[in-house]
This record gives sequence, C-alpha cells and structure tokens, in this order.
Amino acid sequence: MVVTTNLEEIRKNMEAACKRSNRNVKDITLIAVTKYVTIERNNELLEAGIQHFGENRNEGFLEKYEAIGEKAKWHFIGTLQSRKVKDIIDKVDMIHSLDRKSLAKEINKRASKTIECFVQVNVSGEETKHGLSVEEVESFIEQIAQYDKIKVVGLMTMAPHIEDQEEIRSVFQQLAQLRNKIKDKNLAHAPCHYLSMGMSNDYKIAIEEGATHIRIGSKLVGE
Repeated sequence: MVVTTNLEEIRKNMEAACKRSNRNVKDITLIAVTKYVTIERNNELLEAGIQHFGENRNEGFLEKYEAIGEKAKWHFIGTLQSRKVKDIIDKVDMIHSLDRKSLAKEINKRASKTIECFVQVNVSGEETKHGLSVEEVESFIEQIAQYDKIKVVGLMTMAPHIEDQEEIRSVFQQLAQLRNKIKDKNLAHAPCHYLSMGMSNDYKIAIEEGATHIRIGSKLVGE
C-alpha cells in the first residue's frame, strides 16, 4: 500500500529532524492533506494510523465527513469564506486560516462550542499568499478577545516554494518568535502554544524550527 510506504519514510524523517533539534516526535501532529484524494484513500490513511485530515474546500470536506465522520480529526486548512462557515463549523476540530475580523465574527456567531483556531500569517509577504502581515498579528489577536467561542491555539504560515533552505528556515523562525511573543502575554483567549508550518517540501526544516503541526499532502497521499 503506497500510503504505508510513504508514511514510514515521513516518520523516519520526522524522527531524524527531532533528533537534530532535540525534540520529541510525540509533540508533532502529522496532518494528512487529503483535499485531492478519494474517500478510499482517506480510509487507507485511517488504517495506516493517521487520524488527522486537512481539507481546504467545503464540498470535499463535507463529502468526506459524511463518509468518515468522527473517526478522524478534521482540520480546515484553506481560505474559509465567511458565508461558508455555517456549513462546516461544528464538524471541524481546528481551523488553520483565521485571518480577518469578519471571519472571527462569523465563526463566533455560528459555533456551538469553542473552536480552536490558528491565525494565518503571511511571513514571506508574497502577494499570492493569504494571511496577516507579521506586524498586524498582535493587534488582531487582541481585537478578537471579544469573541468567546474562539481560542487562538497557535499561528500558521506557508514558506515560499523555493530551493533556498535558509530563506525557508528564516520564515519558520520568524513565526516561532512571533508565537513566543504572543504566548508570553498569557492571554486567556490566545494561549498560542502551537505552530502549524511545514508541508511536503519543507516539513523537516519546520520541525527543526519548532513546528507542532505539519501538513503533508503529495509526499504522503501521492500526486
């Protein structure tokens, strides 16, 4: 089974990255990005021991949720339109893309329980990427204290898709520094313990720089 072979390779790489950075692999959540795969492939992943799935489209997520339900933990990792919040809000376990006040307001209005959210940060400043700038994050987090159903558990970013590993590393380091700054404020609504960063091409660097949640697509589920 292709998934099992891929998972073995990823787990080895995770262990090695943890060894290099003196971390415990148990502190890292591996999220399988299943947005382009079939329900059958999700089931293969479940059988292989993967419990966390990442989806970025309402339609695909709802279809899979209907088939798999609470056998998995569901992470919404894509841009979330405010008008679509009501469809997914009580089915997801974590949202990785909180990036504006209107979205926070809608989540708060629609949720029947506390929703754990990552604030998305566009550390690299690329125009093609969503998220707040580094400078905007602190005031944004302070502003959303009024929404009692939102808990900011961490920050999320995507590094540029480039060869320069030092530039990628710098993006992850900046996110970690920002997370530490917010964490040190001891805000009740924003404990900010986690870092969602690292994908198929850069998850080893992300782990070395403190990632707690890595989002792996093609390297795990296939092209």
